[in-house]
Amino acid sequence: MKIRIARDIHGSARANRLLRWCRDVLLIVGVLALGYCGYVLLDAKLYQEYQTRRFQQQLSSVQVSLASSGGVRDLPVALELGGPLGRIEITRIGVAAMILEGDDEPMLRRAVGHIPGTSLPGQLGNVAIAGHRDTFFRALRNVRNDDVITVTTLAGSYRYIVDSTQVVAPADTQVLDDSGDSILTLVTCYPFYFVGPAPKRFIVRAHKIPG
Repeated sequence: MKIRIARDIHGSARANRLLRWCRDVLLIVGVLALGYCGYVLLDAKLYQEYQTRRFQQQLSSVQVSLASSGGVRDLPVALELGGPLGRIEITRIGVAAMILEGDDEPMLRRAVGHIPGTSLPGQLGNVAIAGHRDTFFRALRNVRNDDVITVTTLAGSYRYIVDSTQVVAPADTQVLDDSGDSILTLVTCYPFYFVGPAPKRFIVRAHKIPG
C-alpha cells in the first residue's frame, strides 16, 4: 500500500512538473508572438510616418517647381521596386497609406503595394493596389459605392469613385485585366477576421473622375 501511494505521489509530481513546463512554454511563445506583432506594427507605423514626411517634402518641391515653370508638369513616376509611388486615401472610412511599387510580403508589411504590370495612377487602364486586411486595408470592410478614393503621386492627384465590391478566389486574376477604361482595383484578403491565410480575395472597383 505504501509503495503504491509513493508511486502515485511521484506520478502526480511528474504530471504537475510537465503541466508547469507546458504552461511556461506556452507563455513564452505567447509573449514572443505578441512582441513580434508589436514590432511589425511599430515598424509599419514608423515607416509610414517617415515616407509620408518625405513624400510631402517632395510634393512641396514639385509645387514650387511648377509655380516657377508656369505650371508645366513633366514628372516621370519612379518605378523602382520597393520605392514610394504615392499615397492612397479614402477619407470616409479612414484609409490613408503610402503606396510602394511591388506587392511582395516585406513591402506589404510596411505599406500597400502597386501590383507590377498594371497601369500607373492617372494612366488609362487598370491601376491595381494590394494591401493586408489586418493593417492598411482593414477598413475596406466598410467601403461602399460612391466613396471617393484619392491617389496622389508626384505626377498628379487622381480621384476615383467606387462602383462595386466583390469576393473572388485567389486564382481569379481577371480582376487585374485591362478593360481599356481608367479604373482602380483594390485587393485584400477575405474574410477580414479570418485567422490564418484567408481563402478569398476582397475586390474594390472604382472609376477615375475626369479632370
